[in-house]
Amino acid sequence: MGNRLTRIYTRTGDGGTTGLSDGSRVKKDAARIEAIGAVDELNSALGALLAEELPDAVRACLVDAQHDLFDLGGELSRPGHTLISRAHATRLEALLDRFNAGLPPLKDFILPGGARAGALAHVARTVCRRAERRLVTLSRKEKTAPVTVAYLNRLSDLLFVLARVLNRHAGRGDVLWQQGKNR
Repeated sequence: MGNRLTRIYTRTGDGGTTGLSDGSRVKKDAARIEAIGAVDELNSALGALLAEELPDAVRACLVDAQHDLFDLGGELSRPGHTLISRAHATRLEALLDRFNAGLPPLKDFILPGGARAGALAHVARTVCRRAERRLVTLSRKEKTAPVTVAYLNRLSDLLFVLARVLNRHAGRGDVLWQQGKNR
């Protein structure tokens, strides 16, 4: 492991800049920092979901995703450095296929909700979509690895499927959208 933090505050960011892993300083609202922050927020949303009682297989894939997201944050904090590969996205696709195989096909749109763990998976999914959007914005301004957007896209899909899995695990079904319900 690199540097150890012996003191949490450094005062170096008090002027509105923050340091990247390569030693450079950028504005705290730069596209790169927005992407890093959104990935960090997603990791925290997964942490909140992991505080719930979960089936072992779901827990294992979420813990793996947290490690991937920390790697992605590290990749983003060092321009030109690559940690996330096509294999990461492929792993998520295999998990998607495995978890989705046990679910009934969707015939309607579903609302975020259900059991607490399912609802938290939906929150994590929407945070993942925001992280994906921030990464797309960054990729238009600076060079990034295209697979990172694909990874977040697959992860948001996985979180959608896991929300359904968790709702079924809790004895609840999908919360179906009823078009025009309140007309």
